[in-house]
Amino acid sequence: RFDATDAPLTHFRPREVGTSVERLRELGYERDCEGKPLERDDQLVELKVQDIILSNTCAEYLLRASKFVDELLQKFYGLKPYYNASWPADLAGHLVIGLAPHTSVGIVGRVIGFTDANVGYAHPFFHSAKRRDADGDEDAVILLLDALLNFSRRFLPSRRGGMMDAPLILNTRIDPSEIDKEAHNMDVMERYPLEFYEATLHYASPSELAQLMETVERRLGSEAQYAGLKFSFDTGNIAAGPHTSRYKTLETMEQKTSAQLGLAKKIRAVDERDVAERLIEHHFIPDLKGNMRAFASQQFRCTGCNSKYRRVPLRGQCTRCGGKLILTVTRGGVEKYLQIAMQIAHDYESSNYTEQRLKLVQRDIKSIFESDAHRQLSLADFL
Repeated sequence: RFDATDAPLTHFRPREVGTSVERLRELGYERDCEGKPLERDDQLVELKVQDIILSNTCAEYLLRASKFVDELLQKFYGLKPYYNASWPADLAGHLVIGLAPHTSVGIVGRVIGFTDANVGYAHPFFHSAKRRDADGDEDAVILLLDALLNFSRRFLPSRRGGMMDAPLILNTRIDPSEIDKEAHNMDVMERYPLEFYEATLHYASPSELAQLMETVERRLGSEAQYAGLKFSFDTGNIAAGPHTSRYKTLETMEQKTSAQLGLAKKIRAVDERDVAERLIEHHFIPDLKGNMRAFASQQFRCTGCNSKYRRVPLRGQCTRCGGKLILTVTRGGVEKYLQIAMQIAHDYESSNYTEQRLKLVQRDIKSIFESDAHRQLSLADFL
């Protein structure tokens, strides 16, 4: 499986995806979005709902996976190779599975092209069918035959959550009426009417403009729900922007948070204090608490034979080889974000509630790692 950041796409040009016009016609793209026969690589084509465009990095990875599957078919099953792919372009037309983390339902898709951008381009319906909003999340792509041959429920752990991140069920057809409502709210207009811009002057509610704007919701239940979607702004190349997210190019968490909050400061429409508050409340504090839980329920590992124990044996060493047992979750892993969170709370004047929550977490971490056994007490400590 290959993880890539979700990116929505409804239209493309053949030259942007590295697939020839002839091959696209074989895959069902016979006409462009205006209904004209597809003859040139600069014509604009509407992306089919379950077709996806992979990054070149992902294509190279899946190419190696396809060679493994072909070798498995030959040497283990005694069958002919299926993919016979020599180049990434040979994967065009093959089926894959899109799978989001913490879910158990995979969505079948078809590869139709490749891009220099390190993202997974797909129709908004495809991302929504995976229960994703395409707001920076990463999802997995798996060759369909690889999953069918090499996946089994017997491989899954029996512990809680063991059934997640596995394609237990395959959805072979996307029904737009069954996907998340976020995709239903997507407008499909080529240009906005003047009344829309006038309504923005008095901050009109979106519900007031429901009859004025055409959205996917109004097309549900008809053939128009699958095709004929319009967009308002074109681009010269779908891969013209940054090829890799800054979240991946920046190495440390300090750099990442500094870049995010620095950008928030520069944007007039963004309240940087609110961004900092949300970052602490929804990222750092849950992570710190989760790390404490992991520390309290961790296993112990033998440095000699790598055996793992839920509890330390009474003899205090490995029962297999007599080796030394060590923790699998360290103190540094538990409190790695604490100082960053405390500094952000101070610099951006977070609310008293958030600061108190951080102090409570800090006290809990201190109580775990610092012993009170040798502390000298005075009478005042008992008052």
